[in-house]
Amino acid sequence: MMLFSDTYRTLTERTTGIYREKASKFIGIAMPCTSEEEVKELLKAIKKEYFDASHHCYAYQLGFDKSVYRVNDDGEPSGTAGKPIFGQIQSFDLTNALVLVIRYFGGTKLGVSGLINAYRTASREALSQATIVERMVMDHYRLTFTYGMLNEVMKFAKEKHLGILTSDFNLECILDFSVRRRDSEQIQSALKKKQGIEIRYLGSF
Repeated sequence: MMLFSDTYRTLTERTTGIYREKASKFIGIAMPCTSEEEVKELLKAIKKEYFDASHHCYAYQLGFDKSVYRVNDDGEPSGTAGKPIFGQIQSFDLTNALVLVIRYFGGTKLGVSGLINAYRTASREALSQATIVERMVMDHYRLTFTYGMLNEVMKFAKEKHLGILTSDFNLECILDFSVRRRDSEQIQSALKKKQGIEIRYLGSF
């Protein structure tokens, strides 16, 4: 029994949405990302781009299992910015996604409910412009075997429609391949029954 689906929804490109309330301007920016390192670089670039803004609030969710996430209010009252932004990421059922809302303060305080609505709406406006795609979770493996096993391994790879990533066929052969998560256990089991083949899990992407 799988702990999670082997597909996930994510964004394809950066999109923007704008919301105005009592002279304050909220610019929602949604974009794809795949790691916390990438998030840091994107945040750095956005803050440089909108260096004169009052606040740079954001939320992100990463991983096909949605295991990594964070919200940030950037000086706004606790829970009024990051959480509403994150709520929209969840509402659109996205992962590997970063949403920022840039605020230019217009001089009038909006109150807690006003801020929550503004950050939620700006996020929704940006996400509504996005192209959302469904991707498959792929498990990556490395096979190590002797040259004498090459024909048998390649025949198996073709029959099972394995995605060959890299190969090195010398005295000791190495083949890296990908397979959809739902088929992973079956492929592993079949390969482990073959004599002279070593299989190693490399990760899921």
